[in-house]
Amino acid sequence: QVQLVESGGGSVQAGASLRLSCVASGRGFVSYDLAWFRRAPGKEREFVAGISWKDNSFYADFVKGRFTVSRDNAKNMVYLQMNSLEPEDTAVYYCAAAINVGGDWHLIRNYEYWGQGIQVTVSS
Repeated sequence: QVQLVESGGGSVQAGASLRLSCVASGRGFVSYDLAWFRRAPGKEREFVAGISWKDNSFYADFVKGRFTVSRDNAKNMVYLQMNSLEPEDTAVYYCAAAINVGGDWHLIRNYEYWGQGIQVTVSS
């Protein structure tokens, strides 16, 4: 069993940066594929970024080089550095873990574990 807890959200102005963190409890963290999703008001949950257990990273097209995902296996942490934030980035952000994402990072059902979510609000 893995528990995920996000932190680092908040309210910022457009153009600012935030770093989201997610700490995992439980065993086997180093072998999990990890991802960040988000759900904007009135929209479905969508994939933002992921990092494999081999440290390969993947991004949604809308990230446009603004976000960077990373992991620290020694600390059981995964991070999402978000730069040049836009009002359209306003959403609840979720950390997720998969035993094996199977190559389709966007598919929600591929992830066994989820954090509770954290709010990010970007004002213009």
